[in-house]
Amino acid sequence: MTLVDTNVLLDLATNDAEWADWSQRHLEAAAVRGPLHINDVVYTELSVGFPRIEELDAVLAAAQIETAPIPREALFLAGKVFQRYRAGGGSRAGVLPDFFIGAHAAVAGLPLLTRDLRRYRTYFPTLALVAPGG
Repeated sequence: MTLVDTNVLLDLATNDAEWADWSQRHLEAAAVRGPLHINDVVYTELSVGFPRIEELDAVLAAAQIETAPIPREALFLAGKVFQRYRAGGGSRAGVLPDFFIGAHAAVAGLPLLTRDLRRYRTYFPTLALVAPGG
């Protein structure tokens, strides 16, 4: 099983000129290894681009991507990592969703397919990442 980050799916949805091919190749390779999952945070971030829940659910079903709930232990870890980030001088408020995603993958022992290597590597150094340069 592989947890998929929002940026990979957005690359495909927007046909991103720089990243769509990379994301497609790695998503297909991850699907060969096992099921693809997103969590509630990724689902929420993706929902912004869809006018109706049925449309998003249809896209995910067609891609054979399932939604997995975030374990409570991962929610706790995400809060602690965010606390460490802020104590270290981090000021961006929008990083908490990434910490939920990274903590979910870390606690569940899942590889994370993302192209945001730096933040995940910094705050979840033992996380198995499928990422550019990862």
